[in-house]
Amino acid sequence: MESYALLIGATLSAGTVLAIAALGLLINEKAGIVNLGAEGMMLCAAIAGFATVVHTGNTWLGFAAGMAAGALLAAIFGVLVIWLNTNQYATGLALSLFGVGFSAFAGISYVQAKLPELTRYAVPVLGDIPLLGPALFRQHPVVYLTMVLALALIWFLYRTRAGLVLRSVGESPESAHALGYPVRRIRLAAVVAGGALCGLAGAYISTVYTPLWVEGMVAGRGWIALALTTFATWRPARVLLGAYLFGGVTMLQFHLQATGVQVASQLLSMLPYVATIVVLALISRNPAWIRINMPASLGKPFYPGS
Repeated sequence: MESYALLIGATLSAGTVLAIAALGLLINEKAGIVNLGAEGMMLCAAIAGFATVVHTGNTWLGFAAGMAAGALLAAIFGVLVIWLNTNQYATGLALSLFGVGFSAFAGISYVQAKLPELTRYAVPVLGDIPLLGPALFRQHPVVYLTMVLALALIWFLYRTRAGLVLRSVGESPESAHALGYPVRRIRLAAVVAGGALCGLAGAYISTVYTPLWVEGMVAGRGWIALALTTFATWRPARVLLGAYLFGGVTMLQFHLQATGVQVASQLLSMLPYVATIVVLALISRNPAWIRINMPASLGKPFYPGS
C-alpha cells in the first residue's frame, strides 16, 4: 500500500507541471491565440529558474525568474502575431526551436551544478495520516497553488466581467472591437499571462520536480500541455483532471519498473506520448463537439480595420 501512496504523490507532482503549463495555454486560447512555443518557453524558464536558485539559494526567486523568462518570450511572440500578424503556428514553432537551442547554450555551465537541499513540506496533522499523508499532504506548496489556480481561473472566466471580455475577444474579436474593447492589448495580456505560467512550470521542473539541469529536460511536456487544452475542451477543471491523468501515466512506468514488471523501459517511456495520441484521436472522431467548445477565432489573425 505504501508504494501506491508514493505513486499517487508522484502523480500529483508530475501532473502539476502539465497543469500549470496547460492552464497558461488555456488563457492564450480563450483569447484566440495558439502558442506552439510552450516547449521552448518552458526550457528557457527551466534554465533561468535553475541558475537563479544556484546563485541565490532561494527556490521562490527561481520561480519568479522562470515566470519572467516565460513572460518575456511570450511578449515577443505576442507582438509578432498580434501586431505584425505573423502566422501563429509558424511563429510558435520558431519560438519552440529557439528555446531548445538557447537553453542548451545557456545551460552549458550549469550541467554539473547542484541546488541546495529542498525543504520538506507537510500539512500539519494531515501529513501524519498513514498512507493519505504521504500521498496527498506532503507536497510542495506549488502543487496546492495549482489547484487553487484552476479554481480561480474558473471563477475569472465564468463569473467576472473581465473573463467575459476575454472570452468575447476569443469568440468574436470584431464584435469586441466594435464595442470599444482594445482587442490587441487584451490578447497580448493573455499571451503574457500564459507565458508566465508556462515559465513557472519550467522552473518547477528544474528546481523541484527534478532539481538539476539537463539539456532538453522538459522532454515534450510542453506539447502534452498543448494537447491537454484540446483534451479538456478548453475547461480549466478538465485541464486539471487531464494533467493528473497524464501525470499518472508518466509515473506508472517507474512504478512498474520498481515492482519488477518485465517490460522494456523504452516501451514504458513511450506511454505518456502514446496516451496523448490516443486521446486526441478519440476526441477528433467528433469534430462537431470540438467546434462547439473551441473559441471561434482560435488561430485567426485580427485586423482592426476590417
